[in-house]
Amino acid sequence: METNNIQVRYSDAELAEFKEIILKKIEKAQADLDLIKSAYMNDLNNGTDDTSPTFKAFEEGSETLSKEANSQLATRQEKFLRDLRNALVRIENKTYGICRVTGKLIEKERLKLVPHATMSMEAKLQQR
Repeated sequence: METNNIQVRYSDAELAEFKEIILKKIEKAQADLDLIKSAYMNDLNNGTDDTSPTFKAFEEGSETLSKEANSQLATRQEKFLRDLRNALVRIENKTYGICRVTGKLIEKERLKLVPHATMSMEAKLQQR
């Protein structure tokens, strides 16, 4: 849609293109999350290591750190997935790609790199 040569939203064809990018990112992000969660679950299953009579404080500390790191990675990945799914909702509402601060269109190049972006670089720089 254009008003006086100013585009106020992306066309349906452009939205379909962004939707495809987002769906691919969701698929990869979900696979990554499943991998992180399985690594985390394997960390929880110690087997017979915890019945060993030798004291392994360093290894136990390392395992705890690894569990925390995996937990933080999983949390970040879940947030990323949520943001991508929210972007799909904005596509359905035809509000995708509109900066929530300036109301202007977010640059296509930015959306291709960060498809869940809700702010233009102009707005992002104003935040600093």
